Amino acid sequence: MMRTLAIAGFLIALLLFAAVEWLARREGSRIPTLGEVCAYVMRYEVGSVPVGRIGLFGFWWWLGWHFLAR
Repeated sequence: MMRTLAIAGFLIALLLFAAVEWLARREGSRIPTLGEVCAYVMRYEVGSVPVGRIGLFGFWWWLGWHFLAR
């Protein structure tokens, strides 16, 4: 039961993500695409420390650790 609920939750999240990305790519849309959001985050620095890059790397590491490592 819980496994099915978790899988359904992830599928709903994936569908919502795809819908927002589709809306962002329409002509004249003010919603940023995933690429634009990542580019904005990657440019963020505090002094000379690339905090955005470190944060994005940490996010991908966490994602891989929790979903891909077995």
